[in-house]
Amino acid sequence: MKGNYFGTMLVKMGVADCLLGGATYSTADTVRPALQLIKTKPGNNNVSSCFILQREKDGVDERLCMGDCAIQIDPDEDALVETALECAKTAATFGIDPKIAFLSYSTKGSGKGEAVDKVRNACEKAKAAAPELAIDGEMQFDAAVSPVVGQQKFPGSKVAGHANTFIFPEIQSGNIGYKIAQRLGGFAAYGPILQGLNAPINDLSRGCDADEVYKMAIITAALA
Repeated sequence: MKGNYFGTMLVKMGVADCLLGGATYSTADTVRPALQLIKTKPGNNNVSSCFILQREKDGVDERLCMGDCAIQIDPDEDALVETALECAKTAATFGIDPKIAFLSYSTKGSGKGEAVDKVRNACEKAKAAAPELAIDGEMQFDAAVSPVVGQQKFPGSKVAGHANTFIFPEIQSGNIGYKIAQRLGGFAAYGPILQGLNAPINDLSRGCDADEVYKMAIITAALA
């Protein structure tokens, strides 16, 4: 039996609490056994992912959450809602008070098109599903992170300019976005952390080093 299936079966049987794989398997080969054996938890129809990004800046420990950057290629509105709500839970687990921005090339109707409509509608559904959370959109990344730009483009928003949990409209922008933050922004990126499963199953890059394995093992255990 292949290690990816054997490890997942141990979690299914309750012998193990969680699983970290992917160092020698693709993401698809890590996720497939989880979908077949662990399945999604009640109330979830999709598996999504996020990355936790962390850096020290001016003596401050800065942490962000970005999703989905690894699993869902082109999620529909409802899948984006699930991703946002799961990202909020993951962010809170790692000490982030989630302020959730649904990202787009448009801010508050400045752009038009099906892609903008999808993000805007998903944002409204997420607000209705979790009114206790700070959620806003659709907004561009500069409006999400710059207080000045945020209040210019999205006046009155409690999220604009202060977002720390970012929901990307599809995998291309998400994957590119977190890698830019990692390579040019000086953030350490931890993930992908898989969300929506009945048990913690996480993935590694096949280019990972020992330090990444160690840190992702701690993250996975924290979710158990």
